[in-house]
Amino acid sequence: MLFAEDDRQTVAFIQKYLPQEIKEKFSEDDIYYFLDAFAEYCDKEGIFDSEDEECDIDLEKAAAFMVQLAKKEKIGTFEADDVRWIVDGQLEYWDSLDAE
Repeated sequence: MLFAEDDRQTVAFIQKYLPQEIKEKFSEDDIYYFLDAFAEYCDKEGIFDSEDEECDIDLEKAAAFMVQLAKKEKIGTFEADDVRWIVDGQLEYWDSLDAE
């Protein structure tokens, strides 16, 4: 249940974070999907395994991976530049938690 609540809060934060023209391109379900896709990317890249508090995430590479995954899984066709906003939003959300 804790993860579901965290995901809900993350999605709500991202929805507020996205510019209006980007927000219109993603449903709430799309954002949930991309949260999972980003987690899959981080796992694949070993980012979650890193003991470094400040790890560098290649946003371009992450967005490209997520777009490719969405297409492969027949979720939809998205632009990497648009998906990057979701990644940025998630990272901003994580930063806001660290600031608390």
